[in-house]
Amino acid sequence: MTTDTTTGAASGDRGTPGGAGNDPLRPPEPIVPTTSSSELRAVAAQHGLQQMGVRPPLRAYIKDVVSRWAFIRVLGTATAYSKNQNNYLGQLWAVLNPVLNAVTYILIFGFLLNTNRGVENVIAFIVIGTFLFRFVEQSVHGGARSIAQKSNLIRSLHFPRAVLPIAQVVSLLATLVPSLVVMCAIVLLSGLSPRYPTVYVTWQWLLLPCLVALLWLFNTGLAFMVARAVAITPDLDNIISFVLRLVMYGSGVIFPVTHYVSNLSDGVQAVVGPILEYQPVAVFLYLGRSTLTQEPNIPPDPMMWAWAAGWAVVVFVVGFIVFWRGEERYGRD
Repeated sequence: MTTDTTTGAASGDRGTPGGAGNDPLRPPEPIVPTTSSSELRAVAAQHGLQQMGVRPPLRAYIKDVVSRWAFIRVLGTATAYSKNQNNYLGQLWAVLNPVLNAVTYILIFGFLLNTNRGVENVIAFIVIGTFLFRFVEQSVHGGARSIAQKSNLIRSLHFPRAVLPIAQVVSLLATLVPSLVVMCAIVLLSGLSPRYPTVYVTWQWLLLPCLVALLWLFNTGLAFMVARAVAITPDLDNIISFVLRLVMYGSGVIFPVTHYVSNLSDGVQAVVGPILEYQPVAVFLYLGRSTLTQEPNIPPDPMMWAWAAGWAVVVFVVGFIVFWRGEERYGRD
């Protein structure tokens, strides 16, 4: 009689839901959600949660990028410091590289080839051109590689990817500041040579920070564009160097291009001349030279400042929108 009672109790336990839940050999019963998807989305929006892998609205994206400025500044300065930390001369190379480039071009184009057509102070002309163009060149290369070099960071953290190209240009701006001091010193010292006219420090030198700010805005827009292009088609990174070399020779970095254009036919000169004179890199170089030197053929021109401001704003806005439109693809291709 006792045995039947025990067996019956055991059978009763297996037949009840409580007994089934205590059986380790049976899977647990599925939990049916009691909250609708619309309610879950409302809760996520209330706590600031966002869906991963989806491009946010442009206004929200801009606010998110602006809120990350502290992260941009730290990432940019850390990138600038890490570039030359393993070299014996360290951060001094940030100044030595543009100086060596300028010396090379001065020796070849200024003295050996004597390409100083229409320029009184060849040293100042070439130094300003090489220092400012190097900022443009490095910004394009840095923007092109900003996504690929930070792929692990992209896959690990959620943040607006526009932070990366901006941080690259910020890092170059940090190294540009001491380079500009050296550039101004070389321009002043070049006026001590009996071959060239004296260079004076005028009130227009105060416009140099404004020029750098516009150039930084322009370079950031370029970095956005090439970052999007190279992230989609990595092979484009191999072509950028050739394009920049063409831009260098077509912008009058080391010799005045407009002087050679004047030797062309009237029809060709009417088309090519304005393009070379008002393309963005040539405009910024013109402003740099007209601000720091007293070249008679490069006088101060308010219209050039208007062109520079227009190029900077347009390229930055277009570049930002182009980059934003590919936000959901970065780090996933």
